[in-house]
Amino acid sequence: MNTESHSQLAAFIWSVADLLRGDFKQSQYGRIILPFTLLRRLECVLEPTKAEVLAAAHAHQAKPEAVREKLLLRAAAQPFFNASKLTLGTLSDTQTADDLMSYVQSFSQDAREIFEHFEFEGFVQQLGASNLLYQVVQRFAAIDMSPQRLTNYGMGLVFEELIRKFAESSNETAGEHFTPRDIVHLTTSLVLTGQEEKLRPHGIVTVYDPTAGTGGFLSESDEYIQQVSRDVTVSLHGQELNPESYAICKADMLIKGQAVKQIKLGNTLNDDQLPAEQFDYMLSNPPFGVEWKKVQKEVATEHKQKGYDGRFGPGLPRVSDGSLLFLMHLVSKMRSRQEGGSRIGIILNGSPLFTGGAGSGESEIRRYLLQHDLVEAIIGLPTDLFYNTGIATYVWILSNHKPAERRGQVQLINATGRASKMRKSLGSKRQFVADRDIEEIVRLYGAFQESEESKRFPIEAFGYRRITVERPLRLNFQASPERLARLGEEKSIQKLEEGESEAIKAACASLEPMQRYTNRDAFTKALKAALKAEGLKIGAPVHKAILNALSERDPDADICLDKKGNPKPDSGLRDNENVPLGESVFDYFEREVKPHVPDAWIDEEKRDPLDGRIGIVGFEIPFNRHFYKFTPPRPLDEIDADLKACTDRIKQMIEELSA
Repeated sequence: MNTESHSQLAAFIWSVADLLRGDFKQSQYGRIILPFTLLRRLECVLEPTKAEVLAAAHAHQAKPEAVREKLLLRAAAQPFFNASKLTLGTLSDTQTADDLMSYVQSFSQDAREIFEHFEFEGFVQQLGASNLLYQVVQRFAAIDMSPQRLTNYGMGLVFEELIRKFAESSNETAGEHFTPRDIVHLTTSLVLTGQEEKLRPHGIVTVYDPTAGTGGFLSESDEYIQQVSRDVTVSLHGQELNPESYAICKADMLIKGQAVKQIKLGNTLNDDQLPAEQFDYMLSNPPFGVEWKKVQKEVATEHKQKGYDGRFGPGLPRVSDGSLLFLMHLVSKMRSRQEGGSRIGIILNGSPLFTGGAGSGESEIRRYLLQHDLVEAIIGLPTDLFYNTGIATYVWILSNHKPAERRGQVQLINATGRASKMRKSLGSKRQFVADRDIEEIVRLYGAFQESEESKRFPIEAFGYRRITVERPLRLNFQASPERLARLGEEKSIQKLEEGESEAIKAACASLEPMQRYTNRDAFTKALKAALKAEGLKIGAPVHKAILNALSERDPDADICLDKKGNPKPDSGLRDNENVPLGESVFDYFEREVKPHVPDAWIDEEKRDPLDGRIGIVGFEIPFNRHFYKFTPPRPLDEIDADLKACTDRIKQMIEELSA
């Protein structure tokens, strides 16, 4: 059966939706069609050994469940079985729902669990209440899905087409669980291109997706690897949070004759169900900009207690976006270089490129990835590619076994212009990446050359040191009425007993109100004399409060000194400078800062906690800046001419209205 026939069969199966119109929402069609398709396929696959399974079920009915299941699997000669005498074609027209659920409950555990996560029984009851169940059952019973007509690969194509139709019919939520096929194909191609040596015959290759959705990345990678080398055994692993998507993914695997034991249900961030595993290839499209508050406690505990022995050693991103947590999770599952290493393809929004300054969790994660030379390439994609968002997205390709020419370097590819318009929008998806553009992007990546769309950078190009630049505190002091009024607002003064606070205010008021002191020591001397005259002794907090209330910044005043005679820094004038990572902070300071503020200095106490040197290290990847092209504005006379033409038209329209 060719691809066109697969599409025709998928369209014919989807036409069952005509029966559902009016009784069910369009977004529910897939929830009925997908499990029925799975049910009919499993039935057709099991048909040749059905008699043997029924005989074994009768013979071993008294044995323990686990033993009985193994014996029935052997009789079925498949990774699943069904021990019921019923088929879709023999269900009663009077008690269809009861018969159908009895039939489904007779499957082996892995298959039965899929129907449970589809919430199949609920839809069966709804179909029964709408008097549609028997019609739907009869329609599916008449479709030939036998292995003689459809290979596992062909059935996989049909099922994927049905998944795509489901995604399109429910596009308001589809983006959370369905990655568009063009993006899956591009990312998979980038990760697996040039891997022929690793995909040698008779070997085992492991592929993993921690946000498996409906299994698009797992299916595509399996298909790609089989095309490159048909004798490779591909072991697929995944975990998915959404029960329905998990059911679809597992059904897709089962339909293609693949093992489903390594497809898990649960939240990857706080409940990694494949904790000891490492993988050759990893692909993921984690949710964009989704907060991880629900799992914050577990993730923060792992970060604190396990450090680099856990998944989140370098740091944690802000709670509002957990996508970098998924990236770190994948990095933790890389094989060592001695075992051949691993490659990762992950789709992220723009935030992980630059969010968070030096020392932040995001920056420390970028620092770890770049300084360990794990980032191979980042590809900027066109907007409007996903079902539920039109934002800019990027494919990150990571490897811990880079080829020699890529070591110490990162390739940025600007593919934002490689979009084709869709004939009909699907939610926010208005564009797609055509096959020719996918091939060209993969070619740009493979060539690793400088061009308009491709640039190469050493790792240090993305790093900087954030130094703290201090300037001296300069204050003038005056006991003017306005400043004296501020004394009462100081907390240290408010805490005093009323008599004492009034005495202090009186002592300050005794100072010459018109005299402005530009030297702090001179003012302090005059203040002490005024307090002594009133017989007052004050502590350091009150002294500080008086100076604070009666002072104002003054660039012409003398510098305030600390007890050691060093200039006191002015927190209001404190600034930061980002010094390129390979440059001396002192050379940069002398060249870029000193000429403008001669009295400034570097705070040498602010040092990086990892390398101990002056300045906090930060990393960011300003992707768009490297591809920015300046477009000069049009000449003024052109703009003036356009404005004049516009005003002339408006005048003419007004004249026509008033005529």
